[in-house]
This record gives sequence, structure tokens and C-alpha cells, in this order.
Amino acid sequence: MAEQQDLVQQHNTAVLESLEAGDLVEFRRRLYSHWAVFVGNEQVIHLTGDGVSSENISSGPLFSICGIFYINAIVREDNIWEVADGRKFFRDNRVSPFTAEEIVRRARARLGDIRFHVLWSNCEHFASYCRYDTHQSDQAVFVGRSILVGGILAFAVSLYRVVRE
Repeated sequence: MAEQQDLVQQHNTAVLESLEAGDLVEFRRRLYSHWAVFVGNEQVIHLTGDGVSSENISSGPLFSICGIFYINAIVREDNIWEVADGRKFFRDNRVSPFTAEEIVRRARARLGDIRFHVLWSNCEHFASYCRYDTHQSDQAVFVGRSILVGGILAFAVSLYRVVRE
């Protein structure tokens, strides 16, 4: 286990050395990836939970980040190592239409509370807006298509059963 952590540390150190301000950083989790904008000095700006977990809350629009349910989201600046939480992170190599200064300015302009929705306003939407000026989330598109295909299949099976009877 310690050897694996050493490999993760080496990988992340190499990636960190390659990062420039304005780069997007992908933190791969089990079922999804978390996204952030690198701003320099081992700092990233990202959309995350507001720090108030749902443990003492009985209702409301809750969402999960890293398995912890939150009521609200916030864009904040954090240390890249804390966000990585012992997992590998990766640099997005796509070319941006903006300068590094503009990407960081756009990220800093969004610091504070923000609306969150897993399909329409998540951390990947935030990061892609800052770097590419699009609210794009490949993960959300995949989930949306999966839900649509599942719905179509369920409808087809129901229709088949009705026709057979």
C-alpha cells in the first residue's frame, strides 16, 4: 500500500511540475471525476460542497461530492494536494482560446456560493466555462444519455408486453 502511495505521489509531483496557471486538473474518483482550475502555487479553484453536510438536515435539495451530501455549492480556492486526497490527478491538454490570466480571472470571479446541479451545473461545467467559455460536462452528457437509453428500453419492454397480451 505504501508503494502504491509513493507511485501516486511521484505521478502527481510530475503532473504538478507540468501545470501552468489556467490549466484544468482532473481528479479521478471511482464513479466520476472532479475538475478544477489550476491557479499556481499548488492552488486550484473548484466548485465543491459548502462544508455543511446533511447529517443534521432533514430536507432540502441535497447533492453529493465525494460521498458527502451537501445543501449548497461554493466555488473556492484550495491546495491541490488536499483536493487530490491521495488520488492521482491529471492535466487536461486541450488548447484554450483564453490566456492563462483570463482563465484564472474567470475562475476567481466565480468565487463564493454558486448553484449546483449534477447534470447542468457541476464542477466540470465550472472548469470548462473558465477555460473554454462553454458549460460542458462529458460526464453529465454520459449520465443523461444513459438515463434516456434506459427510459427508452423500459418503454420498449412495456410496449412489447402490452402487444404480446
